[in-house]
Amino acid sequence: MSGKECFKVLDKIFKPKKKVESKDIKGYTIKYGHIVEENRIIDEVLVSYFKEPKSYTTENMCEIQTHGGNLIVRKILDLCLKNGAEMAEPGEFTKRAFLNGRIDLLQAESVIDVIEAKSERELQAGIDQLEGRLSKKIKDIKQKIMDVMVNVEVDIDYPEYDVEEITNLQITNVLDEVKKELKQLEKSFDNGKLLKEGVKTAIIGKPNAGKSSLLNLILDEERAIVTEIEGTTRDTIEEFVTINGVPLNLIDTAGIREAKDEVEKIGIAKSKEIAQNADLIIAIFDSSKNLTREDTEILNLIKGKNNIIILNKIDLKSKIDENTVQIKQASRNIIKMSTLNQIGLDNLYKKISEMYSMEEINADNSILITNLRHKNLIRKAFDSCIKTDEAIKSNMPLDIIAISIREILEDLANITGEIVTDDIIDEIFSRFCLGK
Repeated sequence: MSGKECFKVLDKIFKPKKKVESKDIKGYTIKYGHIVEENRIIDEVLVSYFKEPKSYTTENMCEIQTHGGNLIVRKILDLCLKNGAEMAEPGEFTKRAFLNGRIDLLQAESVIDVIEAKSERELQAGIDQLEGRLSKKIKDIKQKIMDVMVNVEVDIDYPEYDVEEITNLQITNVLDEVKKELKQLEKSFDNGKLLKEGVKTAIIGKPNAGKSSLLNLILDEERAIVTEIEGTTRDTIEEFVTINGVPLNLIDTAGIREAKDEVEKIGIAKSKEIAQNADLIIAIFDSSKNLTREDTEILNLIKGKNNIIILNKIDLKSKIDENTVQIKQASRNIIKMSTLNQIGLDNLYKKISEMYSMEEINADNSILITNLRHKNLIRKAFDSCIKTDEAIKSNMPLDIIAISIREILEDLANITGEIVTDDIIDEIFSRFCLGK
């Protein structure tokens, strides 16, 4: 519970073993006792006390540590509500921390990134933002613009000193530096997106080439149905997996062939669309059979894209291999496998690691942008810098240039939440789980 009245609610339901008033308990302490209802013990608990302003929300806070079990938790929750507490909205604790000034909006958003992290690298990127690395960078950039703005305002207020030419040169120099920094941040979004969403990986091939078997082998579970009947997979199956530190969003697609019915036709069209938009395509072929028209279509589909070709079923007599002209022309990444006998999986993992080295991402410990909202606002600030440059080159008066500079400041302030609408705040915190 958080808020001015939280200790009043707590005192109605919690009886410490050693009687003491909440106002006399120091923050960052834990008390042992019982949750009671009309003098009947509900559970034996520990209660943590946090006194304003030294708490997560900067308000008075308490945490009741109870025994596990839905019934006990529900009874204690109901008691809190019965005695004056209200249910928290999604993300309300973090929202209060932001509104009360303990963290900025960037740090608030990073909380959900930390909670939802699916890999070590993504977790570290979230922690870096939670610790304020990106916030500091944005504030440093903003301060450079602010210093320029001060001089512009002076020149506008005291035109008799006639230093407009000097001021314009100073603005241009600072803008060149700021544009470089903003561009570097924007470019980091590609790596940040990779960390957060994973490499969008489409597994494509003809029916019964071994697509679903490969997915099951990677996941080490029977996730997809595997039968000798062609066309079993009609829709996509998506799973998130981390291979040697590389996050992959795996998508098993419908087998590409001449469709037998309307449903399969839709599934095949979807397979081709996913392959077109994928970051990586794993195309799997039955090496015990000669290439067909459908195989040729798949090879043409993957040309020029990041791809890995798997020649499956090497436990059978091979009719195609890595030296087959069409195979060789379509990819430099060719892996021989037997999904049935689990042969070649290590080679596939090694190839993926080579193509997407997580060691290279953030190798210089630079800041990574993982949030599309931040990326779009950074791009907007960059465009505002360009607009200011153009105003200077067009010999526009200083008061017009000042308007463009203020736009840069507003774009940067929107990132950290110094100026942000209630709608944006509500949208951001709606993605949180209840309370947190």
